[in-house]
Amino acid sequence: MQSWDDLRIFLSVARSETLSGAGRLLRMDPATVGRRVARLEEAIGQALFVKSPVGYTLTEAGTRLVDHAERAEAAMQGASAVLSGDAETLSGQIRIGAPDGCANFVLPRVFADLSKANPDLDLQIVALPRVVNLSRREADMAITVSPPTATRLSYQRITDYRLHLAASQSYLASRPPITGIADLHHHRIVGYIPDMIFDKELDYLSDLNLDRVALASNSASVQLQLLRQHGGIGIAHDFALPFAPGVTRILTDALSFTRSFYLVRHAEDRRLDRISRFAKALVQAIRAEVARLETLL
Repeated sequence: MQSWDDLRIFLSVARSETLSGAGRLLRMDPATVGRRVARLEEAIGQALFVKSPVGYTLTEAGTRLVDHAERAEAAMQGASAVLSGDAETLSGQIRIGAPDGCANFVLPRVFADLSKANPDLDLQIVALPRVVNLSRREADMAITVSPPTATRLSYQRITDYRLHLAASQSYLASRPPITGIADLHHHRIVGYIPDMIFDKELDYLSDLNLDRVALASNSASVQLQLLRQHGGIGIAHDFALPFAPGVTRILTDALSFTRSFYLVRHAEDRRLDRISRFAKALVQAIRAEVARLETLL
């Protein structure tokens, strides 16, 4: 039976895929990390990684060990919470990964309120224009726009949200009138960089047969700022529009989208009372905040 310290080092290398990255996570010299990995492989009699100049890749044996190590990690975190008193109060550090639209416009107020209610809790938002990798522990849990496919992850739907075509009033006043979807072909379109759309649920414009996105970004927040600067017409989250004075929805009867946010975490984390109680509070707060922002339109 391997010690938790051995498994902790193994997991860090598996998630970072380099000795230097694992060393930073562990606050340990990379050479020491390498020796510990070699010692673990010798002890179990199997190679856990394929080493190359670009990093460490899990072998089949290493992939199997990840499941065992993550269960041990969850057990250790649960024991730590009980011993430190975290089972009774929300404290410590929790990191949430989220798409940048949610991170910029929904989570700030939610996290500020949760922090006020739990003064010993340190909250971190990782805003990325891609799916956060929970397997590499980039975050403790993630908010996504599609449910995960990995079997080691669990998820719950948080809430629906709505999106519509939008443009600045100044842009609309200076351009030909828009009475239908066909008129969009005569306007500058703001949207995602086509080859950087990381989730099919974000491919809003494909069904409109628009052959050009004149102003594009992989960030929903940047797209909203382009609309504010009179750049053109694009799809905007209803919950973000209160933060964009002068930007208004158009063709609401002709085109609208409904999408969902999901809270994703490791299946083993459901056994951690502290994480589960935080997840419940987070879901309730996000539902309330999305509803509040959408009623401001």
